[in-house]
Amino acid sequence: MTILCIETSTSVCSAAICKDGEPISQCICKEGSNHARLLPRYLEQLIEEAKQKGVAIDAVVFSEGPGSYTGLRIGASTAKGLCYGLNVPLIPVPTLEVLCEAVHKHSAFSIQHSDILLPMIDARRMEVYTKVHRDNVESTKETETRAVVVESEDSLYNGNEDVYYFGDGAEKCSKIFTKPNWHYIPDIVPEAQYMGVLAESGKRKVESVDLAYYEPYYLKEFIAAPSHVKGLN
Repeated sequence: MTILCIETSTSVCSAAICKDGEPISQCICKEGSNHARLLPRYLEQLIEEAKQKGVAIDAVVFSEGPGSYTGLRIGASTAKGLCYGLNVPLIPVPTLEVLCEAVHKHSAFSIQHSDILLPMIDARRMEVYTKVHRDNVESTKETETRAVVVESEDSLYNGNEDVYYFGDGAEKCSKIFTKPNWHYIPDIVPEAQYMGVLAESGKRKVESVDLAYYEPYYLKEFIAAPSHVKGLN
């Protein structure tokens, strides 16, 4: 299965082509929020590469959030347009799972099945989007995706296991976390190249969404803040 992957949930913008779960090619920019300008260019390049190799796109996979409201809107609208044009299904994957996949692929830490993975996406101030990930526990309230105001480690998890936290919301939390069993992993960002294996796993491979009604997983409603530009109200 050849998949075109789109990731725009944070300040990082990326797109990739994956075949049978493995990345073939990726375009990525980590230097700021230029998604509306960069994403069409990346997709045009990747689709052209696929044509030159005689590879047909079977599906579009989108990192559905939570994350930046604007980034998710740009990514979702682009992904839906591609699906209409290519006549292929849209398969969403949770952004927090994309972060966990990045840790499994590139972390220098020796993470065990009993350890806790805590991906964090910045939700401004001391709030983060997060979810407790561990392999040996069934889905419970504890493992739901949440928007959390972080005051201490106990705001997120109060167990005794080793906890590995990462993502663009983790750096600000590292300044107040002091427990020795909590480990910060820097430089982990969601990238499109990690989405292929997630899309191929389980029921996602055969399930897609209704393009007409699909919306990203914002988790919180968008609230427009007052303008700080002089002369605008």
